[in-house]
Amino acid sequence: MDYKKSGVDIDAGNEVVRRIRSLARGTFTPGVLSEIGSFGGLFQLGTVGGDDPVLVASADGVGTKLRLAFMTGVHTTIGVDLVNHCTNDILVQGAQPLFFLDYLATGRLDPDVAVQIVEGLATACRDNGCALLGGETAEMPDFYPEGEYDLAGFIVGIVDKSKVIDGRSIEPGDVVLGLPSTGLQTNGYSLARKLFFDVAGYAPDTVLPELQMSVGQALLQAHLSYLRPLDSLLDTGVIKGLAHITGGGLTDNIPRILPEGTAVRIQKRSWPVLPIYELMREIGNVSDAEMYRTFNMGVGMVIVCSPENRDSIKSQLEANGDTCYEIGEVVSGDKSVTIE
Repeated sequence: MDYKKSGVDIDAGNEVVRRIRSLARGTFTPGVLSEIGSFGGLFQLGTVGGDDPVLVASADGVGTKLRLAFMTGVHTTIGVDLVNHCTNDILVQGAQPLFFLDYLATGRLDPDVAVQIVEGLATACRDNGCALLGGETAEMPDFYPEGEYDLAGFIVGIVDKSKVIDGRSIEPGDVVLGLPSTGLQTNGYSLARKLFFDVAGYAPDTVLPELQMSVGQALLQAHLSYLRPLDSLLDTGVIKGLAHITGGGLTDNIPRILPEGTAVRIQKRSWPVLPIYELMREIGNVSDAEMYRTFNMGVGMVIVCSPENRDSIKSQLEANGDTCYEIGEVVSGDKSVTIE
């Protein structure tokens, strides 16, 4: 017996490291001091982050959206989803990403699949100005079914303490703006898969007129990063609060940034809802409350600002080719969200 016969192929792991080294190196920023393959990644802060820099960190996974990758054989978008999701999670506090680490675990390591995943990670890291500093690839026989894996990510960013966005200045009368998503992002997939594949009986390659693409393509639409649209606004002080709309939807994510004594009222028809949501509602006769708590309903990021800054924010976003909708207002209340 040897390690390979027990299910762990060290040579395959070494091949993956060799093949992804150039992908990761292509994301390196001036702060990176180490190479891929080191036991730990080194990053020098230098003068990055202002006079009083604060590190902001977050970790997340892709969730059951991974099942779509397994079903379709498309593994290049999952890494993009993960990096963008993590980027948004620190962006809401005003942070710029510095570096990213990934964790990939599988029962049997397929170097081709692993490289596709890292290609997606590297693409999104470059787009977000973030170094892919390192990670872990774990081959764990008997833990995962053949052809399946799990993927998690860990991001560290930086923001000057004086420019942290924490929502504490939000007050009644403020405006709620929404930036659109291209789809489900990375939340609600357990329900979405049940609706499309179990209830409706569709296959991933089923093309639906309502979607103008296959079910698999629609469900694999990338989780957007909102760093580029919001980057130029972060240091201006016009943004009072940001909420990344992921699991829990508008109803559970917006309250995370609200101070005591405030609430938010959302107007349903104030932005275009993507066809995929209406289709899922019809397939499963899903209630409005469930739809808005499970899915983002086409709003991926929420901005809270004062009324006098509303027009300048919208104008700046639209001048850069980004769409923005006024979807609600802040009112007095108990840190809740009402959708009318």
